[in-house]
Amino acid sequence: MYSGFPSGLFVDDVSADSSAEFPDRASMMEVRLQAQEDEITLLKSSLADALRRIRLHDQLLPLLKQQLISGPASVGCTGTRPTRIHCQCLSARHHRTPSEVLCPCPDEPELFWQHEGDLHDIREVPQMLDQIGIWGVCGPGQHLGLFVVFLGPFVSSFCGQSIKMFIRGRPITMYIPSNIQNYEDLKMEPPSERLELDWVYGYRGRDCRANLYFLPTGEAVYFIACVIVLYHINNRTQRHYRKHTDCVRCLTLHPDKVRVASGQTAGVDKDGKPLQPCVHIWDSTSLVTLQQIAFLCVIDDSNEHMLSVWDCNKGTKHAEIKSTNEAVFAVEFNPSDSTNIITCGKSHVYFWTLSAGQFTKKQGIFGKYKKPKFIQCFVFSLTGDVLTGDSEGNILTWGKSAADIKTLGKGAKETFQIMRQTRAHEGSVFTLCTLQGGALLSGGGKDRKIIRWSADLAPERECEIPEKFGAVRTIADVDGEELLVGTTRNAVLRGTFSDGFVAIVQGHVDEMWGLATHPSQNIFLTCGHDRQVCLWNTEEHKLDWCISLEYGLCADFCPNGSVVSVGLSTGRWMVLDLLTREVVSESTDGNEQLSVMRYSPDGSFLAVGSHDNFIYIYNVTESGRRYTRFGKCNGHSSFITHLDWSKDGKYIMSNSGDYEILYWDIAAGCKLLRNRFESKDREWASYTCVLGFHVMGVWLEGSDGTDINALCRSHSERVVAVADDFCKVHLFQYPCPKPKAPSHKYEGHGSHVTNVCFTHSDSHLLSMGGKDMCILQWKVIGGGGMVDSRERLASGSSTSTSSPEPATS
Repeated sequence: MYSGFPSGLFVDDVSADSSAEFPDRASMMEVRLQAQEDEITLLKSSLADALRRIRLHDQLLPLLKQQLISGPASVGCTGTRPTRIHCQCLSARHHRTPSEVLCPCPDEPELFWQHEGDLHDIREVPQMLDQIGIWGVCGPGQHLGLFVVFLGPFVSSFCGQSIKMFIRGRPITMYIPSNIQNYEDLKMEPPSERLELDWVYGYRGRDCRANLYFLPTGEAVYFIACVIVLYHINNRTQRHYRKHTDCVRCLTLHPDKVRVASGQTAGVDKDGKPLQPCVHIWDSTSLVTLQQIAFLCVIDDSNEHMLSVWDCNKGTKHAEIKSTNEAVFAVEFNPSDSTNIITCGKSHVYFWTLSAGQFTKKQGIFGKYKKPKFIQCFVFSLTGDVLTGDSEGNILTWGKSAADIKTLGKGAKETFQIMRQTRAHEGSVFTLCTLQGGALLSGGGKDRKIIRWSADLAPERECEIPEKFGAVRTIADVDGEELLVGTTRNAVLRGTFSDGFVAIVQGHVDEMWGLATHPSQNIFLTCGHDRQVCLWNTEEHKLDWCISLEYGLCADFCPNGSVVSVGLSTGRWMVLDLLTREVVSESTDGNEQLSVMRYSPDGSFLAVGSHDNFIYIYNVTESGRRYTRFGKCNGHSSFITHLDWSKDGKYIMSNSGDYEILYWDIAAGCKLLRNRFESKDREWASYTCVLGFHVMGVWLEGSDGTDINALCRSHSERVVAVADDFCKVHLFQYPCPKPKAPSHKYEGHGSHVTNVCFTHSDSHLLSMGGKDMCILQWKVIGGGGMVDSRERLASGSSTSTSSPEPATS
């Protein structure tokens, strides 16, 4: 048994002839420009911090050497007062000279240092000063405890009242809450809660083709990100094949309608080393991975587009050859002659013969017909002819013809030529689908039409899909009358020529960032670079409504649940009524993109975080429909990334692009709290800031500060979910204030995970991919009794244990 395997490893915008793609390209360039500007800002901040540290190190090193050599301190309690050692306390904003009294401790400290688990006398320090950084930290009590743990770019140091972590060389001080008696004895465990994939929103149709099939089980099979979805079109249920570890780019169905082959793109491992692309063959009934197809034909996406045939029973490569340097769009075995393989792509149709492990190639001859720029697709007719669809809107019928001895000379062989040209669509023919009895379906790009043709290519019926869904990407036959249609705007439609088509699967068509869940209903809102703001229902797993705005980058629901605010890329933000979808309020703060919107717990204030380094505070009245400027938080030296309100609605904690943690007294007029120690016991209504004592353990060893895009604490305050830059979703115990905290890790996204958010009841977690345009809905399972996070910290600090290694699931 032979099965063809459409390559799918290509970028479709090379073949899109619609002018509608030019705004998309311009939008992509704007996004890239903004990302580059953000990176430049971070680089400037890191460079300035590095230069500051170098200058400080040069000034401090000789003096410390002199003091340490002339006045050594003993280790332990000796009963005598040791020689006083001046300590240098460093922060991001204030530096003190060694002549100042820098240790506020009431008692004279005894100084020691710990390296790799061993205690050393301070007199050993001079020999090590050239190898380690000098960071002095102070705390009350008899000893000045200085613990330094070297973790590459990520370093944490602990003293009596605070702990520091270092990102890109920048020290970040976090004060330990009063209820923790012994930080070193805190016990970190993976949470008892786990995640289970419940639903996948979206379909990848924008840049892939031939990726939608209908199974005898009543399920449509398609892919997005790293997940292959089997969606029952009548029962509206999903199953998922999840063995892929990177983005799936191609899919084919065996003639037995049970076995499926799916290919994933070549990616990189966690160290950046390239990985090989791979193909999985699996049973669509049991979702078990198999290798029971005799031969499988694959074309990779290398420069030579290697054509290979695999003996899957043996797991060996049967034959391989370079096909072409041009883009290849499809490959298929001839169903009537298993030694013949056809490929098509940019300006070519090749007819391959496989014999004794060797390929021979014949190129289709266009002759008197205009050679199209792209051959997009092909199928086999009942008579054995090959029908191709091209970028000129034609269906070409190819057949064998006898050798032209007069033209080609004696010994010329038979050729494959165009037997007939049929005008089909305005613009490209994106897909062809054969029906039982020999009828043919074609799908158009620019005209968005689906046309049914008789066996002799006479048009019989046609319909046009709505413009909002884009062009026809692929067609799957359900029962000869009903059809499934995949579109270029990432939707799957279901319908007939008589009744029209409705969407059964929808998704975003560009990178997503904004995510918010409703405070009391099972709905959530998303927005992104495709200028779409979408409201989804987590129970019915469907899109409730979608409207067009500018680039949406952040959002938040008002606590009363009647309106939602959306922050845009231009500094504008809008407030939408959930029922009418109308804009009830609109304002502009600066001219840079907004990164976070957050209502206070009682809904009386709205905080707007911007890339202009300010947080704008608004009074909210009339049930979220009226907004007046209350004040502005000015103090960050880089763009705002995250912020949270205190439970009493009086204070804000915020993070910025240069890794600052600042606290603000909003009730006192948006005043910056200089003494961050006073905020260590404050309780927060939400926890989305990626930097803070309670979430310090979510940062992995070697993190550079951009590895975590978002996090969200559950409403029960038991767990925290993390979205990282490596396509993973993590679930940690909350709080997790110690490095190397263990977690459960989940795969499924094929791009950086941009956001995560729990539903109002904590029954589900939503995660959102960036470039994969995928929303995953996870069911939260497990988790015994309710334990307050403060009790967990207090009880954990009384038991001594070492943190286990991170757990993955």
